[in-house]
Amino acid sequence: MPVNSRYLQLDVFPATPGGGNPLGVVLDAEGWSDAEMQRFAAWTDLVETTFVLPPTTSSASYRLRIFTPAREIPFAGHPTIGSAHAVLDGGIARASGGQLIQECAAGLLPIRVEEGAQRRLFVRAPAAHVLREGVGDEPLLRALLDRVRLGALPPALVEGGRRWWVAEFADESAVRAWQPDHAAIARLARASDGLGLCVFARCGNDAYDLVVRAFPAGVGIVEDPASGAANGLVAAWIAQREPNGPLARGYRVSQGREIGRDAALLIRIDRADVWVGGETATVVAGEVRWRPR
Repeated sequence: MPVNSRYLQLDVFPATPGGGNPLGVVLDAEGWSDAEMQRFAAWTDLVETTFVLPPTTSSASYRLRIFTPAREIPFAGHPTIGSAHAVLDGGIARASGGQLIQECAAGLLPIRVEEGAQRRLFVRAPAAHVLREGVGDEPLLRALLDRVRLGALPPALVEGGRRWWVAEFADESAVRAWQPDHAAIARLARASDGLGLCVFARCGNDAYDLVVRAFPAGVGIVEDPASGAANGLVAAWIAQREPNGPLARGYRVSQGREIGRDAALLIRIDRADVWVGGETATVVAGEVRWRPR
């Protein structure tokens, strides 16, 4: 029997229309098997497709499963933000005390809801910790960054929901112009059991404070136009190393222009907590009619 569910396709973190990260969201997904969720995510061929389910605990507003075209993952930032937008618009849950609670494989994650002319949503990123730092004992990383003038913070392997190498470049132009060896990033990702490499630089720009590029070659993606999880780990690294610095309470991020997108993310840092968020726009709203094998 075909499975019929409400379906949305969203633009998450757009600075300009169509500038963010696409996301597919299947609402009312109780009738979907694990295999069909994965098969549908492969068919949409989006970076991620999510499935909204009833929560298994009274503490949660809803439950979310997140799939890339190849596999299920426990957490990702832009699918979390986009799915919360879909849940609110679809009437599945309402914010209580200005927040939702998302149940997912990474645990129970609070999502702040800020209503205004444009709704903004912020997810508290999973707690992050640094596994390694510096390039001295990392020949794969050292080769990748050999000709790069690095910034104030040393590169680090940071884990929190996902695992990324992060590296600060000396200036914005170096980040925007960088043409990395993607096969080398994939080797680095496999060697460290991570997603890949995220690079960033501080900016003297009125519209944003950091420029970020994320290369998740570990899951077969060349470049991510707007990565909430990677930005959360960059923010955690900055907050840990510069707790009294100018970015310690939060900042604005530009991402995606190098691949034809224009994304804007907002970072807020509250004591030890990092919140990643921004706006979401609904582009397609309808019904998916999926016939199981």
